[in-house]
Amino acid sequence: MTDITLSAPRRPFVARHPSVVVFLACLALFTLGVTILAEGFGIGVISTSFVKTLGKTLCLCLVALAMDLVWGYCGILSLGHMAFFGIGGYAIGMWLMYARTEIIVRDSLANVPLPPTPQEISDGIATQIFGVVGASEFPPIWAVAHSLPLQLAAVVLVPGLLALVFGWLAFRSRVTGVYLSILTQAMTLALSLYLFQNDSGLRGNNGLSGLQNLPGLGHVPQSAVSMWFFWASALALGAGYLLCAWIVSGKFGSVIRAIRDDEARVRFLGYPVEAFKLFVFTLTAIIAGIAGALYYPQAGIINPAEIAPIASIYLAVWVAIGGRGRLYGAVIGAAFVSLVSTWFTGGQAPDLNLGFYTIKWVDWWTVLLGFSFVAVTLFAPKGIGGLVDLFTDRRSPDRHGADLGPDPGALREREAEQ
Repeated sequence: MTDITLSAPRRPFVARHPSVVVFLACLALFTLGVTILAEGFGIGVISTSFVKTLGKTLCLCLVALAMDLVWGYCGILSLGHMAFFGIGGYAIGMWLMYARTEIIVRDSLANVPLPPTPQEISDGIATQIFGVVGASEFPPIWAVAHSLPLQLAAVVLVPGLLALVFGWLAFRSRVTGVYLSILTQAMTLALSLYLFQNDSGLRGNNGLSGLQNLPGLGHVPQSAVSMWFFWASALALGAGYLLCAWIVSGKFGSVIRAIRDDEARVRFLGYPVEAFKLFVFTLTAIIAGIAGALYYPQAGIINPAEIAPIASIYLAVWVAIGGRGRLYGAVIGAAFVSLVSTWFTGGQAPDLNLGFYTIKWVDWWTVLLGFSFVAVTLFAPKGIGGLVDLFTDRRSPDRHGADLGPDPGALREREAEQ
């Protein structure tokens, strides 16, 4: 007779990964707490401006998740993901600015003797938007700015297509390591410099402003609007965390971690390394674009300085401080640095008088951030997320011998022999 062994039923994803449940529960409690304490729908302890700060922080946590997936898990140090973040912001900002200006123009033309023609309305909108750069016509890239569904599609498609084309060209040429980082930084710099030009079609250095005003909802107070965006940001962060956790937990996650540790060995085993890297690079660009589309309506303005290479470097610093290769570490790092940065640069931190010199934290914050990055790299390579490991008693396996890959988490000699 043939023995039939029945395998145990596969447990649900959340049961196999309780850390995901813990994160989502913490995020839900945080969202509920802010809702109760905020001005919009609560008791008014938290101001509307701080609710916007918290909402923007959640968006930065989402883009940090994308950075951790592409760098911490796949080993691609991209210094261009804040460019995708900015593209998402520009895409939604175009519709917000068009729709709001259209309402203003229609109201101003409502009392004229003859009803305005569609062309007159369009010319009035263009003059209002581009008069600041000496133009009065819509550039081609504004062809669908009047359509919210198409602009929402652009939030996803434009960063995704740009990442797909760039990644395909880079990965098929097998550009890796610091050379790939330089290429992504060059892409970001080129995009930023182009957007600074007045004839770029996006108002040059002036950028897009007034994005906090939702068209047709002028009667709704900002306290309520800020809560709407805060909820949307929390929902996006929760969905993004769940997606990233699902990706890194299965066989796909094992492959991209192996690519991070030893790309050549994975290629020799027959895996299409370039396809895996291209998928992760494109997916994280889309996530960054969505985060940007939620961030800038809360910030109220976007300009090319937001896409400068230094922004992507800051993003890498956040992930490193939080703990690369840990999804919760990326969230912790982004939230911690963002809120501390707001405290220091907002003038809330008291100046430090040394007698011979007074340290003004508004000017010295970036220096402090740089020292923090160096200190974490040298003395706490697991970042703030490493403290979570201590509290949860999460220990690394007992490994011996030399690393077989470039990262400390790579397979080791004796493990390979077992």
